[in-house]
Amino acid sequence: MERRELLYKGKAKSVYYTDDADKLILHYLNDTSAFDGEKIEKLDRKGEVNNKFSAFIMQKLEEAGVPTHHEGLLSADEAVVKKMEMFPIECVVRNIAAGSVCKRLGIEEGIDLSPPTFEFFLKNDALHDPMINEYHIRTFGWADDEAVEKMKELTFKVNDTLTKLFADAGLLLVDYKLEFGRYKGEIYLGDEFTPDGCRLWDAETRKKLDKDRFRQGLGGVVEAYEEVAGRLGVDLS
Repeated sequence: MERRELLYKGKAKSVYYTDDADKLILHYLNDTSAFDGEKIEKLDRKGEVNNKFSAFIMQKLEEAGVPTHHEGLLSADEAVVKKMEMFPIECVVRNIAAGSVCKRLGIEEGIDLSPPTFEFFLKNDALHDPMINEYHIRTFGWADDEAVEKMKELTFKVNDTLTKLFADAGLLLVDYKLEFGRYKGEIYLGDEFTPDGCRLWDAETRKKLDKDRFRQGLGGVVEAYEEVAGRLGVDLS
């Protein structure tokens, strides 16, 4: 597959057109950012680790009946995906209290949330990805009601699948964000699933093994990602 002009460059990935009008190439970068781009560094191997990690997770989700945009790996840090019309929405599930929900609601980090909470956020860096609800989505036409229900259904199906997958590896899936799009009339999971976009803790020690290591200056970011990958059986060779 031939990589053509750049479509979009984000904080962690670049997206390219290809010689196939229905396919795009995601190039995972070593760039790492936090706090809406206020803190930025390059971390060796991160792009390659995230590319292979996300491919592994997408395969597991496909096997569980969650349709994804992932088509296959193209190189160590590139993947081929379906070209979708993305919804400007993030779907967030929280199984354990951490991050912004603790600050927002004044609750203690580490509290188990039963049932898990579900939140929508608008993808808009300039506005710091504000929380929204289904009325906002409907009023401003960001997605129709059918798509909203499908995104919620698939997000919780992802939760059922991945909480078990990570638990079997001695890990807690604390929270995560998902993005969806439409491809030939159907809703698919898009973007990526990596430790950049979720929180993962060791089940016994609650050691943080995700992007919070970067946010909080704990160090060993890529090493933590590699540890998680190793526990899951992701082939990083």
